Amino acid sequence: MYEESSRMPFVIRYPGKIKPKTINEDIITNIDFAPTLLDIANVKIPSSVQGKSFLRNLTSKNSKKWRQSMYYHYYEYPYYHHVQPHYGIRTERYKLIHFYYDIDQWELYDLQSDPNELNNLIDNEKYADIISILKSELYNLKDNYGNNLSLEELRFISDNDFGGLESNKGKK
Repeated sequence: MYEESSRMPFVIRYPGKIKPKTINEDIITNIDFAPTLLDIANVKIPSSVQGKSFLRNLTSKNSKKWRQSMYYHYYEYPYYHHVQPHYGIRTERYKLIHFYYDIDQWELYDLQSDPNELNNLIDNEKYADIISILKSELYNLKDNYGNNLSLEELRFISDNDFGGLESNKGKK
């Protein structure tokens, strides 16, 4: 059976600071790259930057205070990714997703027992407490990142040619 990992490899080399063959499995996101590079360069990280430096995660074993989940959001539809607009939260074990554009659908996956995300557990009573905890954390993360838009406002972003792809066709 083919099993795809949901982890994305990231390779970094920093002689004298990061030991060779260091493996870190903390939840790192793309918004963490800029603060990390600034940290490496000893440049003060502006408070307006949403991500956090993960340099300490690579140079010490103590990353327990690091985030245990990540928030993500896909707005672009039908262009670019061609993915139904949705936002969600991912932990080491679970992924909770809310599709909102022209449907209102929640999905929950247990990535430990279902790494290919084939069995939606959202209606499984056994997971009701986990769903409640994840939804609470999801809304806290959305708030933390300043995404307090209503579903109507989020739909407006997708409906109005997110990124200007179609409206800029043929223009130079």
